[in-house]
Amino acid sequence: MIFSVSDSLLPNTAAFETTALVKSTGFREYDARWWFGHPGSDRPPELNLVGVQALGLGLATLLAERGVKPEVVVGHDFRGYSLGIKIALAQGLMAGGCLVHDIGLAVSPMAYFAQFDLDVAAVAMVTASHNDNGWTGVKMGCDRPVTFGPEEMGRLKQIVLSGSFRTAPGGGYRFVPEVAGRYIADLTRGKALGRKLKVVAACGNGTAGAFAPQVLEAIGCEVIPLDTELDYTFPNYNPNPEDMEMLHAIAAKVQETGADIGLGFDGDGDRCGVVDDEGHEIFADKIGVMLGRDLSALYPDARFVVDVKSTSLFNTDPVLQANGATTDYFKTGHSYIKRRVRELGALAGFEKSGHFFFNAPIGRGYDDGLVTAIAICEMLARNPGRSMSDLYRAVPRTYGSPTMSPHCADEVKYDVVARVTARLVAMRTEGTPIAGHAITDIVTVNGIRVTVADGTWGLVRASSNKPELVVVVESPVSDARLREMFAAVDAILRENPEVGAYNQTI
Repeated sequence: MIFSVSDSLLPNTAAFETTALVKSTGFREYDARWWFGHPGSDRPPELNLVGVQALGLGLATLLAERGVKPEVVVGHDFRGYSLGIKIALAQGLMAGGCLVHDIGLAVSPMAYFAQFDLDVAAVAMVTASHNDNGWTGVKMGCDRPVTFGPEEMGRLKQIVLSGSFRTAPGGGYRFVPEVAGRYIADLTRGKALGRKLKVVAACGNGTAGAFAPQVLEAIGCEVIPLDTELDYTFPNYNPNPEDMEMLHAIAAKVQETGADIGLGFDGDGDRCGVVDDEGHEIFADKIGVMLGRDLSALYPDARFVVDVKSTSLFNTDPVLQANGATTDYFKTGHSYIKRRVRELGALAGFEKSGHFFFNAPIGRGYDDGLVTAIAICEMLARNPGRSMSDLYRAVPRTYGSPTMSPHCADEVKYDVVARVTARLVAMRTEGTPIAGHAITDIVTVNGIRVTVADGTWGLVRASSNKPELVVVVESPVSDARLREMFAAVDAILRENPEVGAYNQTI
């Protein structure tokens, strides 16, 4: 099986059926995402099924290079085309000599669980997470519990686009139907809550709807399902717990039903968002602070990892300090935080997007929205007589934005961030204030995070999985200072004509 690989092809042509279409920009920093298309779409596809076969053979080639045993767990989300993509991926893997363990319909953490459950080193999960219908992607890894980062993705891209494939005998396929039951049993074993909780479980019609209600019921929750029916057109809102539309829908349901908490899961179930009993949407970094308080009381001197989009409270919260907790700020991205948690032996990692990573004894180190949901419910159960809103009010107040994402093409977004970074670094060197205050600190581990004298900060980075930038601002002072910082950061962004409209703003 040898492929001719192209970066662009016209649909409905002979070449489209015989040539591997794999657009180079689909290889992201820590996973792969392409526009595959759907009936009625007039947007040119970036990937075809022949290209997916080439991707599978490329992955098999990479595993052979790294000396990894040629066995791979594969699963797929529920999008109408995902099963076909998974089959094409499996064909490429088998051509490269891999034994494919197919676990069927799955959320991403179920595929990661299967690596341990089946004692298989590698994984390839077909999902585009919360991306709109028409997108596809693959999350991959071969060193459990971590997934590929830039080095592995860069080498995979090189193999596939150059056609440097290695075919091998011995490939095979087995379907493993019982993994879902073992995954749910593993999550819920010994997790009976000592407190009855009424929980809204919102899934945005994503794949988590097939698993989340059952898991929450198994630990003793009264579950109020919200948009748990699988529908890959996402008719109600995007299944993204960073998206305010999803959070508002959860808040409305919590207030309507008098629930103790609302939990929202993203399209492939590896993230979790939270709304308290009063209908307040709590951004995931603040949930991380709350969980950090709870866990550091159980595990003194705990170490945490958070991403650069997260609140500064991890360094200033008095409870975390009193418990001896320490925090490491690192690059945004599930692959980066996962690796950092393992590298430092941290108890947990928290990402503002809602990816949370728990090491033993809580989890296995990978991101799982259902493990996060259980940890949040256990935190409530350990605080009898206190509501989620009580716990939220106990956290020092800061004024934070949602994650805001102005459009910026994949081909130029990193250049734009480099120009913004150079501009802000020059401002600090020259003593030029931003938002009326002197710049006191700059962090460039991932994009640029600039902090001023009163603690207000703003972040700009490139999205790793969509043609967008990422903008986050926070102030410990006031909402007015939050808005001043956003206006100042946005003004610098607007110096670059490639930056488009935001998906949401403050």
